[in-house]
Amino acid sequence: MADQQQKPGSRVNIKIDDDEIKGRYSNLVRVTHTREEFVLDFMNIVPPHGAVISRIITSPGHMKRLVQALGGNLKLYEEKHGAIQESSEPPELGQIN
Repeated sequence: MADQQQKPGSRVNIKIDDDEIKGRYSNLVRVTHTREEFVLDFMNIVPPHGAVISRIITSPGHMKRLVQALGGNLKLYEEKHGAIQESSEPPELGQIN
């Protein structure tokens, strides 16, 4: 049986579980990388505690597309709603127990 390739412009049906559709709040992300992959740990920090609520591991090529998509969407948001003031830097992770 021959492999079927996705045709450009064709639709992909995406399913999202009921638990995932609620989303998760994150107020800190830690980004690390190796030669082969990027790791994004999304965290919810409420001192004196914090927890990783989601870990995303992706390839360098996909990470580059993600950064471009985020930058483009941020630009569109600010054009529509005005400039976003950058929040202060969080405490060092080593200071959070």
